[in-house]
Amino acid sequence: MKQQLAVATLLIALCQSIFATQADDAHITVSGHTAGVTPFINQLTLEADHTDTIKSIRFTVMPKSGSVTRPLSGLYDRSFMIVRGYLQEAATEIFLPIYGLYSGYTNTVTLTYTFLDGSSSEAETKITTAAFTDACGYQAPTVLQARTDNTALSYDFILVKGRCSDFSPEVIDTDGAVRWVGPAGIAASESIFFDNAFYIAHGSHLDRIDLDGTVTELPGYSGEVLRFHHNVDRGKEGFIVEIDSDQFYESIFMEVNAAGQVLKQWNMAEIIGAAMLAGGDDPSQFIYPSPTDWFHNNAVAYDRATDSLIVSSRENFVVSIDYETSAINWILGDTTKHWHDFPSLAKYALTLTPGSLPPIGQHAVSTAYDQGLLLFDNGFNSNFQEPSGILRTYSAARKYQLNIESNFATEVWNYERNQSVFSPICGSIYEDAPLNYLLDYAFVGGFEAPAQFAEILGLDADGNKIFHYQYPTTSCNTAFNSFPLHLEDTKFPAIQPRALNVSTRGLVGSGDQSLIGGFIVAGADSQQVLLRGLGPSLASSGLSGPVEDPVLTLYDGSGAVIATNDDWQDDPSAGEISAAGLAPQDPGEPATIQTLEPGAYTFVVTGKNGNSGIGLVEAYDLSPSLDSRLANLSTRGFVGTGDDVLIGGFILGEVEKNTVVIRALGPSLTSAGLAEPLADPTLAVYNKDGVAIANNDNWMDGPHSAQLKQNKLQPSDSAEAAAVLTLAAGAYTTVVTGAGDSTGIGLLEVYDLE
Repeated sequence: MKQQLAVATLLIALCQSIFATQADDAHITVSGHTAGVTPFINQLTLEADHTDTIKSIRFTVMPKSGSVTRPLSGLYDRSFMIVRGYLQEAATEIFLPIYGLYSGYTNTVTLTYTFLDGSSSEAETKITTAAFTDACGYQAPTVLQARTDNTALSYDFILVKGRCSDFSPEVIDTDGAVRWVGPAGIAASESIFFDNAFYIAHGSHLDRIDLDGTVTELPGYSGEVLRFHHNVDRGKEGFIVEIDSDQFYESIFMEVNAAGQVLKQWNMAEIIGAAMLAGGDDPSQFIYPSPTDWFHNNAVAYDRATDSLIVSSRENFVVSIDYETSAINWILGDTTKHWHDFPSLAKYALTLTPGSLPPIGQHAVSTAYDQGLLLFDNGFNSNFQEPSGILRTYSAARKYQLNIESNFATEVWNYERNQSVFSPICGSIYEDAPLNYLLDYAFVGGFEAPAQFAEILGLDADGNKIFHYQYPTTSCNTAFNSFPLHLEDTKFPAIQPRALNVSTRGLVGSGDQSLIGGFIVAGADSQQVLLRGLGPSLASSGLSGPVEDPVLTLYDGSGAVIATNDDWQDDPSAGEISAAGLAPQDPGEPATIQTLEPGAYTFVVTGKNGNSGIGLVEAYDLSPSLDSRLANLSTRGFVGTGDDVLIGGFILGEVEKNTVVIRALGPSLTSAGLAEPLADPTLAVYNKDGVAIANNDNWMDGPHSAQLKQNKLQPSDSAEAAAVLTLAAGAYTTVVTGAGDSTGIGLLEVYDLE
């Protein structure tokens, strides 16, 4: 018996040694808590017996009991921790900043350690924070409507741009709780969240404030900037700041990168002056030197679909200019104002369709998900220019659909609150996910009101009001404007807007009816890509007739085979596939990880021995932090009816919005030698909740024909479908069908506009 027990003990020890993971071998404990520069930040000290196998560490701050707000979470990659000095290669001590804590509260924080072999472990710690003295009233709003238990709102955190205290900027959650404040001792509303940090412009200085509380003063702008003013907006590569110079007041703006280096500058006095001279008008009758407030620029938005800047001139209009040439594209505004007296400017005016109101004294211009123009219409007329135009007694959020080819603008949505709220200056409206809005009435009541308030409220995609908070203010000091933030899954280092993966479900046949995916590795660096072909495991989702034994083959741009796989466990990268958490559920399904140089690639999924059925092809971007990326993702397959339609999914990441072109091609495929193309493809795009956000049959009849042409992505056949969408990070699905239940081979494409 003793001998049998010894053998059993030996076998158990042997099995443990064989199947032990790096998570099993690691021992990590929390050895200390250090209060940060504000109560919302804390630094944990971790002790590990060794750190060489740690891949990443995630912290998650759990919401208070009863909260609907998602947990706030940050994921620190090993490389980032080393660069920041949080972790050293040979050391056993790790420093881990935790931010987004509740003040005056015992916070529950979950730590997730992920290791290089894909294993992970969790631990929990408690962090008790000090109370925070709030001079602005953010801690105790007047609750006009408490956050409902509706979980459909797409955002949970809000950047409030205020200057009511030296803790600018501030972050609140949709429960109304303060979750972060600026520790730089600055009172300024000119701020933005960019590259996982807050940038705040004050005087002629620009500072970066990291989430861990680190403050970095960026290089000065001596001779270029007299002072910063108004808003900071996302640009083409960096962000756009509005400046005053010695010569002109509130009519110059420039784009800077994360290091504060100037990328490009625009002077609206020069741009508009040149247009007026070219049209035979005298610019001196409209444009004036500093300190005259002739333009009053208060927001600039970059529109990636048209490579243009949308500029808000509170005194005059909204004007679009070409990013590269600065040429004026169009003007939208009140035609009873002074600007319309000049033929050289009036010729750019868009005509409002019946029932549409012009924006007046507008603020916070941006591009909506459907390429509409979104803005906060203050309703306050010109302060300097004469004639001063219309003066309304209320403010509203408005969205316009612009048809540039026919020169029309149509108001397609508004939120007017029964025309009862007047906020004459500042304020904002921003869209997060499609039709999810954040509204900021910065100065309710206006200049003559005995008591002035700021109000912040949120709307979900169904138009339901989810929360509504009111704060005391003086002018725009409390909430100049407010912007949705996604702090529920922040990744370090930051991942810029991009498509992170694509998947398409369709019929896997043979020959022309194979399921074929394509992509381009764009940029200068190689890219690590995981490819999968699924079949048998699709049965678990209720699909009948999945392809029984799929085979995946990867080709380069010349048609040469790079890799082929039948069963993923036989691939040389099987261990990496498991570590990435993307191992197929069925051992008969193929997958491979390849490091690919920049160029074009095709991967084909077929049925082994001529098998056919429904299959799924997928491409995952495994190195999204690098400069290179996946682009021009496409899938070709047979489009049938019922379960046999072509269904494409794509995930956009990570924090910022992405502008994509989605196309469904059919007739034009005959030029590639295909005998049975889909004669009349239609496409529908759905969000993660299955709600349709876009539909198109014939691209020329859709609202995006001008943007498609400008990007040279218009389909060659008028029967083919296309849409241009500006979408928040997340998962989306596109379904390609044939009009009238027609069938044939179709091509689904997703272009990520740079």
